[in-house]
Amino acid sequence: MKYASVIKVAAAAALVVGLAGCQNLTPVKSDVANLKSQVAQLQTQVSANQSAAAKAQREAMAARNAADQKSAAAQSTANEALSLAQSNKAAIDATNEKIDRMFKRSISK
Repeated sequence: MKYASVIKVAAAAALVVGLAGCQNLTPVKSDVANLKSQVAQLQTQVSANQSAAAKAQREAMAARNAADQKSAAAQSTANEALSLAQSNKAAIDATNEKIDRMFKRSISK
């Protein structure tokens, strides 16, 4: 099977070489030069796109880090507010208890 494929490819190559000798290769050379130019342009565009994608990824990571830091700061502030609220509630409860004891004393006298 492999030998048959090799023979077919060799025959096709021989046919192309034979036909190439019979015709003018200037249009083919022009097409090849045009294709090379297009490939060079595409390589430039791919390089620019890769650079832009890398920059976008760096910016996205920076934004994520900034968001994480702000989230951590917000959580810290929320924790401080909760702690303050709890201590205020304890102080209010203690004040209310003192007031209740004062009224009980004044009523019992």
